[in-house]
Amino acid sequence: MYNINKKEVGKMFEEDYDDKIYNLIITNGFDKENEYGQFTEKIYSKPEFLWKESISGSYSTASPEFYNKIDAIILLAGLYKDNKEIFKELIEASDKYNIPIVLVRPYGVEEVPENLEEKANTIVGWNANCIIDAIKNAINHQNGECDL
Repeated sequence: MYNINKKEVGKMFEEDYDDKIYNLIITNGFDKENEYGQFTEKIYSKPEFLWKESISGSYSTASPEFYNKIDAIILLAGLYKDNKEIFKELIEASDKYNIPIVLVRPYGVEEVPENLEEKANTIVGWNANCIIDAIKNAINHQNGECDL
């Protein structure tokens, strides 16, 4: 029988715990492969990662107050071909308001459009742990490779 000290167990996971609620913009739009749904399912699967999504009817006309609350912009590269205008607006907002971009590879594909890769602070695949790490690293201006 093991005697487990709850305080010690709490300390073991303390560095993994983060009570910040991350405010994200996640690209959406025409999505024949349901990548948006798959992506949000991945981050919902990590209950220790607290987040909310901000949406605007038009990202090109959204106010500075809207953008000043955003922690990161998530570009789902698989949606790029059918939603180029939304991507353009979000990249412009990223530049203007200094918001980091996390580029998620198209589901099942390694390559991403070169013009998106140039703008991204980090590129990530579809592993939930890697996604969370990529978001946090981009926000904290850190580099990091996912080992999973």
